[in-house]
Amino acid sequence: MQKLSAAIQRINPSPTIAVTNKAAELKAAGRDIIGLGAGEPDFDTPDFVKEAAIAAIRAGQTKYTAVDGTPELKRAIQAKFRRDNGLDYGLDQITVNVGGKQTIFNALLATLDPGDEVVIPAPYWVSYPDIVSYTGATPVVVPCTFENDFKLSPSQLDAAITPATKWLIFNSPSNPTGAAYSRDELKALTQVLLKHPQVMILADDMYEHIVYDGFEFTTMAQVEPALYDRTLTVNGASKAYAMTGWRIGYAGGPAWLIKAMAKLQSQSTSNPCSISMAAVVAALNGDQSFLAARNEAFVKRRDLVVSMLNQTPGLRCPRPEGAFYVYPDCAGLIGKTTPQGKTLATDEDVAAYLLETEGVAVVHGAAFGLSPAFRISYATSDAVLLDACTRIQRAVGALR
Repeated sequence: MQKLSAAIQRINPSPTIAVTNKAAELKAAGRDIIGLGAGEPDFDTPDFVKEAAIAAIRAGQTKYTAVDGTPELKRAIQAKFRRDNGLDYGLDQITVNVGGKQTIFNALLATLDPGDEVVIPAPYWVSYPDIVSYTGATPVVVPCTFENDFKLSPSQLDAAITPATKWLIFNSPSNPTGAAYSRDELKALTQVLLKHPQVMILADDMYEHIVYDGFEFTTMAQVEPALYDRTLTVNGASKAYAMTGWRIGYAGGPAWLIKAMAKLQSQSTSNPCSISMAAVVAALNGDQSFLAARNEAFVKRRDLVVSMLNQTPGLRCPRPEGAFYVYPDCAGLIGKTTPQGKTLATDEDVAAYLLETEGVAVVHGAAFGLSPAFRISYATSDAVLLDACTRIQRAVGALR
């Protein structure tokens, strides 16, 4: 008799991957589909990064490496943390993993037991609570509403922490909302964390370089050095360098934690791809000027999408400070009836309606822990976004 483990039954497949796969299936079947579900830049990996990978292949860098990263990449990450964040990590305080998702998985699996709690502000990246649940610990979700710009307040954080709290998972700029915390906002949260010495901080900085309108990015341990020994600062190459398929994430943190994460990785994936690591060395050490041009394109896309969604009756869309997502509130659509006679009772119904009637694939807000809303990724061309938003307006206009 086949039987799955209790751990695997505590988690669900990734909703964002499910939406992306569904859109691809419908396209393959001949449907005119616009997929706005994937959190993936449409820009190509920079040529100088690709050339570094080709050079590594030709140089025979195709063997096993150290389990949690080559010395060359760890030195490049060390330099990046100093340059961009003012953080000094020894090489024994740096880990390299198969994407940021594995970084987070390793950290939580190495530190959590049943009975532990992890504070997660919502809306959250879909994998946070599932990874926590897989360990047997309990995700403590704190709703951060549209009215508060989707941001966690110090009082909310303080109220969510108990003696069982082991971690706060903190993501800025946010997936799915694009909300980003100023230095002053971070400082206010760190003052709460200083009162609770048992709480570790997982700072997910994956969208650090994708910020707009002069926003100054800062991270937890940078803003409050007293939290340095309690903070795992997570980042990766996927978003800023358009290297999603290369699968490299990394982090800096306490040496005891990094060592435990390497122990776990030694019994799971072993080392990340050697060629990918050589490419990320080039990415981190190379000319960063291309980032500004890409951000200019993202700003145009953001402004187009925010404007068109806010012109749509029943939708309210904040203007995000970073990342490449918007998270429009669709409370004004709940209870309306489609031309087919179906009442929209949830944001999942709204997302299904947009896909069925107009071929626009978005991810429903319940997947991110805060409803009613949906997430749009605007990491695609202006023309595609204009078409998608026009279709959304048409679909909403047909409701009654």
